[in-house]
Amino acid sequence: MTFSNVKKMVIVAGYFKGETYGLLGPQMAATIIQENASCECIVAGVAREDKPEVLKEALAGYFGAERPVVGFSTLGGRPDLLGLARELRDTGAFTLLAGPQADVDYGGETGQDAWTHRFKGVSDCFSLAVHGPAEQAVDLLKDLEGGRQGGIAGLLFKGEGSDVIRHPRKAWDERFLNRIDWANIYRVEGGALVPHRIHTGQVLQQIGCPHAAGEKWVEIDCPQTLARRNGRPVRMPLKGCSFCDVAVDKGFYGTLGMDTVLHQIRCLPEGADGRKIPFELINENALASLPRLLKDARAAGIGLSQINLTLRADWFLKEKGRLREALGLARAMGMRILLASVGFESFDDAILRNLNKGLRAETNLHAIGLMRRLKAEFPDEWGYARWEGANHGFIHPTPWDTDETWANIQTVIERHGLAADILPDHSIPLIIHHASGLGGWIREIEMREGIQYGRLGSIIEWWGEPEQG
Repeated sequence: MTFSNVKKMVIVAGYFKGETYGLLGPQMAATIIQENASCECIVAGVAREDKPEVLKEALAGYFGAERPVVGFSTLGGRPDLLGLARELRDTGAFTLLAGPQADVDYGGETGQDAWTHRFKGVSDCFSLAVHGPAEQAVDLLKDLEGGRQGGIAGLLFKGEGSDVIRHPRKAWDERFLNRIDWANIYRVEGGALVPHRIHTGQVLQQIGCPHAAGEKWVEIDCPQTLARRNGRPVRMPLKGCSFCDVAVDKGFYGTLGMDTVLHQIRCLPEGADGRKIPFELINENALASLPRLLKDARAAGIGLSQINLTLRADWFLKEKGRLREALGLARAMGMRILLASVGFESFDDAILRNLNKGLRAETNLHAIGLMRRLKAEFPDEWGYARWEGANHGFIHPTPWDTDETWANIQTVIERHGLAADILPDHSIPLIIHHASGLGGWIREIEMREGIQYGRLGSIIEWWGEPEQG
């Protein structure tokens, strides 16, 4: 197939029913492809309630007589969408796995050849995979049949036999990160793809997380179910939080230039009042540059309505002076700052240490105290509580829970009134992706103890009873 034959492409990505948020990664990728490959490209947000056969019908209607070229991203391990990708490929479509963890999910889990219970990867579902910046797909669209694929960065595909060929990915290039078409997202309705209007966007300011910038050796306790049998911790190198697969996927690239960020903000849709719709600023240490961002946006005549922040508790405390400055600017600009999420994760020091958060429960509590005080100072400009739209991180259960740790956490929750404004309605169980730091921890436990934990696709079932290896 030649370049001129590729006229349409759809990127399928997971979505939540009834929501109106944008999908920055897939929508930015679709924008890059459409503007650089002369190929119409849209995003199809697919909820768990959307049946694969209905999506397949919608795709057939979109492509018509054209050969389907379908990318898949952020699938959440859904076996139904993986099955659809395989079915599409087997019936002549070109299917591409991309987005976060594309390389490790395509190739499968470390040690899968020696340990047959480990995740085998999803290479049998896709024509190939692309890992890294979206502009690599532009070169791919010129050569879907593989004649020149040896020179394309970021590709993963099956070689002769069962080996996966991996090409190094390109470095991030800000020239491709300064604009997004927020009107290119669609949803499945009535067997067709229909435009989906968003009310909350995202703006990329930082790629990866500074906590993942450096590697250090840490000790992670063995699971409580094995504590009596062998209490030795596992010593291993980690980058970032031990449960974070993004730390493995992206590490820390750095912060984008302010001009790039402002270009992205200009692309956001406007509300009825002429201001930009609320957006999440993707930067886990955003406060250091937030006053400058607000000043530059005001100087450029960009009307802002609300910025949503996702921050670490320690960096939030460190930059409280910059935050107060930003809130003063927000008051003058008639806008709002929402602390949409802080990854508290736990209020027990032992569990925080095993998660490699790099802070103590005391830090989390100091951050909550500051969040509450700022609400009294800036009632109209500042939000942090769950009834204001915030959803803070709280991980439970974990493999290290004991009666003592849970009693300690419950005491902290009651003493500081966390259920009133901080804690979500439901905690999130610890999810161990096979490529996260904790994936390596589980594999070390399996080898040391001669046991095998089950796999649920790309997720390791730490909560189940292990079998003897």
